Amino acid sequence: MAGLNGDPILGIDDKIEDLQYNNNSNSNEIIDKAELVGIGEENISYNKNNQGGEKDMAGNSIHRSGSRPQLDLSKAKIQGNSEERDPTILLPNQSDDISHLALDIGGSLIKLLYFSRHEDQSVEDKRKKTAKERLGITNGNRRSYPVLGGRLHFVKFETSKLNECLDFISSKQLHCGRMDSHHWNSEAPANENAVIKATGGGAYKFSDLFKERLGVSIEKEDEMDCLVSGANFLLKAIRHEAFTHMEGQKEFVQIDHNDLFPYLLVNIGSGVSIIKVDGDGKFQRVSGTNVGGGTYWGLGRLLTKCNSFDELLELSQRGDNGNIDMLVGDIYGGMDYSKIGLSASTIASSFGKVISDKKELEEYRPEDISLSLLRMISYNIGQISYLNALWFGLKRIFFGGFFIRGHAYTMDTISFAVHFWSKGEAQAMFLRHEGFLGALGAFMSYHKHGLDDLMVHHLVERFPMGAPYTGGRIHGPPLGDLSEKISWMEKFVQKGTEITAPVPMAPTGTTGLGGFEVPSSRGATLRSDASALNIGVLHLVPTLEVFPLLANPKMYEPNTIDLSDHKELEYWFAVLSEHLPDLVDKAVASEGGTDDAKRRGDAFARAFSAHLARLMEEPAAYGKLGLANLLELREECLREFQFRDAYRSIKQRENEASLAVLPDLLLELDQMDEETRLLTLIEGVLAANIFDWGSRACVDLYHKGTIIEIYRMSRNKMQRPWRVDDFDLFKERMFGYDGKKPMPHKRALLFVDNSGADIVLGMLPLARELLRHGTEVVLVANSLPALNDVTAMELPDIVAEAAKHCDILRRAAEAGGLLVDAMTNTLDGSKGISSSVPLMVVENGCGSPCIDLRQVSSELAAAAKNADLVILEGMGRALHTNFNARFKCEALKLAMVKNQRLAEKLIKGKIYDCVCRYEPAPAS
Repeated sequence: MAGLNGDPILGIDDKIEDLQYNNNSNSNEIIDKAELVGIGEENISYNKNNQGGEKDMAGNSIHRSGSRPQLDLSKAKIQGNSEERDPTILLPNQSDDISHLALDIGGSLIKLLYFSRHEDQSVEDKRKKTAKERLGITNGNRRSYPVLGGRLHFVKFETSKLNECLDFISSKQLHCGRMDSHHWNSEAPANENAVIKATGGGAYKFSDLFKERLGVSIEKEDEMDCLVSGANFLLKAIRHEAFTHMEGQKEFVQIDHNDLFPYLLVNIGSGVSIIKVDGDGKFQRVSGTNVGGGTYWGLGRLLTKCNSFDELLELSQRGDNGNIDMLVGDIYGGMDYSKIGLSASTIASSFGKVISDKKELEEYRPEDISLSLLRMISYNIGQISYLNALWFGLKRIFFGGFFIRGHAYTMDTISFAVHFWSKGEAQAMFLRHEGFLGALGAFMSYHKHGLDDLMVHHLVERFPMGAPYTGGRIHGPPLGDLSEKISWMEKFVQKGTEITAPVPMAPTGTTGLGGFEVPSSRGATLRSDASALNIGVLHLVPTLEVFPLLANPKMYEPNTIDLSDHKELEYWFAVLSEHLPDLVDKAVASEGGTDDAKRRGDAFARAFSAHLARLMEEPAAYGKLGLANLLELREECLREFQFRDAYRSIKQRENEASLAVLPDLLLELDQMDEETRLLTLIEGVLAANIFDWGSRACVDLYHKGTIIEIYRMSRNKMQRPWRVDDFDLFKERMFGYDGKKPMPHKRALLFVDNSGADIVLGMLPLARELLRHGTEVVLVANSLPALNDVTAMELPDIVAEAAKHCDILRRAAEAGGLLVDAMTNTLDGSKGISSSVPLMVVENGCGSPCIDLRQVSSELAAAAKNADLVILEGMGRALHTNFNARFKCEALKLAMVKNQRLAEKLIKGKIYDCVCRYEPAPAS
């Protein structure tokens, strides 16, 4: 295929002839009431910061519309206090689900990205309002446009099956701005002025078909502008987006967005574009080649009779290119050419061996032909890319486009070429969302989409099961509701972790759910389906922030356990699998044990087992994997099948039992001197931390006595020194030495763990002691349930019940707004807020037994700004994660180790050993 002006090296990603459709489209004439956006262009170099209108390649002006759904402001009113700064504005006639849809319609594949609005409507009760006033939180961070939170979904179709794509858009009513399942398959008419953003040659070629089938106009966005915009967004906003791939090993690379530019972007579609990116909106297409994915597919189809790109890749997995390529060893009698650094297995001439072989095409194995083709084209692309990087003095090269598709041999070949020609000085890097750069860029072109201001901590990627969200080769209809998803799980996902997680495939002539199969190939070390990176749903949560007390956020790594060690991975997978039946029983019981709950429980077990099998086979399939990610995946999977709180009744029962004995414990503590009491309190926290339904050892203990009996037994076994014992250092900080009394802490953040004895008999008495010293206390708890962990929603009721037996807790709870009935009156009857130091509750922003402090709630971030003591309690928050975390202030990490392997690995101890690690504030 010749490029522009007949030049064969200027191959554009999709067919050049598609550009003729430019003059046939009327989408550029559509201008709505939104403000116009001007984008400057000069030749093939772009700078979005320039003023002026965009021009096409002939120099004609192009008008861009900021077409987005308009807000319905009718009957708008202020919600809550109208005198509050930046109050919430309620739009009663505005749809909850404002959607954006963007497409990249290439010559081979259609990449579709859509945004669904989703914002949990939390209750702004008096407790939360008072806590916000204490913490100085306002609504000032709310946006003036609708995208406050939502989800980005990624789907792909073969361009030859465009009708499937149109059916998908219609079934989910993406063109109507309706996203919730209640509207699926309904016949609501599309807005006659509706516009869909699209890029790629198909945006011109198929615009009439979109108008005819969906009643919408296609608004074309420049292809390269979209590619760069999409790549910049991913590299800045997705934590584990970029990775290297050498000899079958993936290694994720953390990119500092302040040091991102310049870089080389190599987009491999039907052809190849090589783009030098100097900044946001600043880039230049510096080179390219017409030998790309289209070449591989075209020649492959001619030589092997394969009907699809994926089939051709699958063939290459079983190939031996040495039967077709002339290798260095063929020339030098099986020897290396070591003088110039060429091994015997280096390809000297692609397809060179065919010259001397007197064979017909039918005598060569299609597998060998496919692999030889793949390596020829990949080496060529890798070398050309490196030479461009060398010319411009660039060390970083990012490869994207659907030629790669997470295919191990392709990435290895490109990486080898770059490494070889650069002598190891340059790196080939790949992107998890490689094929969606153009679609993302088209999405970014919507006026006020809300993504420009997003940072990496605002995005959470999740991996729901079922069509069309399982990643890999995605085809098929959407699953309209949970019932359909459960049916899909029952039909296509086996029980147990020995299976391969399902990768959707659509055999010829097959559509719908029947098109999903479990991949069967298991031959080579590097498998195409095993190495394909699953793409999840990106949840945009603008209220998440980085914990401000982290000493070095850039260097912070939450996970303590390294799951890159395969034996470590096997062990923890076995632990989770062993715990699964008990978890399913608890989940089903929490929903009344109904037949519906049993079906959902079975579907959850199948789904989570499939996730484990997928990750055992390819640990990097969902991004960088840590133990915290595994535990969070389990909780997300429970919620996906509508198990909101599997341990609800157990938590309630244990809270009641613990609260019944709390008065006696407080009386016992009050009879002690200060130093003895502090030691007893820390012992109490460690002893009470034994209650953890996520630990097999703990579950076994529950069969041997009541929680009070277990707690007393645990207290009696507390003997110092503990395995990690910094108690004396902490005591010295609390009480001083040589008669020098230190200043009390101003505010302490207590990250609490389990319900029952852990919170009631452990952390609440410790909080009470800090309050007694004049320290404000903030209890930090989960936003969502996870195992038997206490949540921020449950804590106020626990505190209120405990406050009935303690004046200290009652006064502090009133001051912190936790006692609703007593908030308007203090103990002496005067109006206003109590003068006592407050006890407050904030949610941490997560729903996992662990916590990643790079993504916490805005409430917690606000509470942290005046805190000078952080207390992390429990295995999940103090050992599995954050054991090595360092803070700007003092930190105390408390936990009982309830896992033998963790004890050996982390503290070289044994099960039930205790950790009391105190870390003073770093010197300023």
